[in-house]
Amino acid sequence: MSLYYRWKNFEEDEDRPEKPRRFGVTEMRGPNHTLLTQNVLQDIFESMGQFVDGLKFSGGSHSLMPKSFLKQVIDMAHQHNVYVSTGDWAEHLIRKGPSAFKDYVEECKQMGFDTIELNVTSLEVPEDTLLRYVRLIKGGGLKAKPQFAVKFNKSDIPIGSDRAFGAYVHPPPRSTELVEDVDLLIRRAERCLEAGADMIMIDADDLCKHADSVRADVIAKVIGRLGLEKTMFDASNARAFEWFVRQYGPKVNLFVDHSQVMDLECLRGCNLGKNHNSVL
Repeated sequence: MSLYYRWKNFEEDEDRPEKPRRFGVTEMRGPNHTLLTQNVLQDIFESMGQFVDGLKFSGGSHSLMPKSFLKQVIDMAHQHNVYVSTGDWAEHLIRKGPSAFKDYVEECKQMGFDTIELNVTSLEVPEDTLLRYVRLIKGGGLKAKPQFAVKFNKSDIPIGSDRAFGAYVHPPPRSTELVEDVDLLIRRAERCLEAGADMIMIDADDLCKHADSVRADVIAKVIGRLGLEKTMFDASNARAFEWFVRQYGPKVNLFVDHSQVMDLECLRGCNLGKNHNSVL
């Protein structure tokens, strides 16, 4: 048998274990801006299912689909030992009150979802309320994944003495942007974990948007406080997920587009992935 056939074996490779995995998780983006049919998903699961840990319906795309179709997709994912997440959609239900959110959690459970993601930036609720939502999700038998983002745009910086979103600090040399102090973000994420959250999602787009000034200091601080196992980075930019794997190894948890699963797995396993130009 050719030595190049089936080069990946989780029982022999040291990068990470077989599914279900607690680290080295690859979460894949589901239908969002384009249609992702059952046939496409079936092909991905059958050819690369051992490398896909989770499927996320981004942008509330699941709310546009017939329940019968959605249930078929979720069942297909479960057949390949792939968990299914709602993505950031709960904030639209919260505006209707706590009872609507409870109903949403129950409906997600009935549909077969495994995880409910909470976009903390979009929620705009007090910390106590956020923690209550985490407990409601856990009480409903589902996993909770709060999503945080670090603000970089000057227009996002609070005016005057308004420090509701944390203190902004001057960046290191080579960068001219002001960056939100991540201590507040980390403290809130820590409290979410204490309340029962299973993992924290970090939007890494702003952290990695400039190739000559990747905020490695911010990323290191987040991982150092929350731990690699409890942190997942939204790194759907190819240069970004390559940087994460080279910096932190195959055990880093990453959310990527479905088209990037194979490239990411090659990087995790034998460093066979594409050599992206202008690496971060």
